[in-house]
Amino acid sequence: MGGKLRGGIVATEGVLSIVLGDRHPLFQEAVRSVLEGEPKLRVLATAGDGNRAVAEAERHRPDVALLSANLQHCDGFSATALIRSRVPTCRVVILAGNRDNVALARSVEAGASGYLPEDCPLTEVIAAIHAVHRGDVLIPPNMLGDLIERLAGRHSGREQARRIVSSLTRREREILALLAHGADNDAMAEELYISPQTARTHVQNVLAKLGVHSRLEAATFVNRHGLREELEEAKRHSRPPNLLDAGAGFPHRQHRASPGGSLQGKALGRVKRTAPATT
Repeated sequence: MGGKLRGGIVATEGVLSIVLGDRHPLFQEAVRSVLEGEPKLRVLATAGDGNRAVAEAERHRPDVALLSANLQHCDGFSATALIRSRVPTCRVVILAGNRDNVALARSVEAGASGYLPEDCPLTEVIAAIHAVHRGDVLIPPNMLGDLIERLAGRHSGREQARRIVSSLTRREREILALLAHGADNDAMAEELYISPQTARTHVQNVLAKLGVHSRLEAATFVNRHGLREELEEAKRHSRPPNLLDAGAGFPHRQHRASPGGSLQGKALGRVKRTAPATT
């Protein structure tokens, strides 16, 4: 039977690899013991917090990540979104409270393929792992109606958010896109060829127009309403900077991402910088 190298570990063909995340060591070890007793399952790594779960998923690139919603430091929903963006082939199953409609909606919006109550039998967990790997989406039937209503309400909120964003100037949309990645004023200044003082003024204007009070709230606004891709697309198609922008031609600075946990992203490196015009 052949195998392939995955994160430094040889994975056996036909065996599903798993990263397991739960903040309670005893529960984590109990689940791991049961899963590894299955001939077609293998647990590659465990994690007690969301940041570690994301790191292990990036390292091992498993078939499935089984995550508790209450992971420390970076909850299961945020960890799910990060894993799905960084390891698209990995399916995620979230374990959360029974009949927790908010958790179910957050799981679906984060990109999870399955949602299970924390007190479900381990046989259901095993079946769910195989099902999501086949491409199925698992939602408890008795929660489906509430999920549809909640997502419909959020769709209405997203349309309102899009109208607010469309009212921003081109520069303000660029600033908002960078805010969503956790950029500070210096990083914004370098990306947009403006001064840090001008960046700060734009940030204040954006916060006022969004009706929020902090950079973190602005980033949450973008992520909650699924606007990140739209902002990035608009940024790519915006006009090149001109030398009349305050601070154009300032010496380049190193990027410094502001503190923000899961909001700190590597995406700043993907934003292409257009060279300033020359005379």
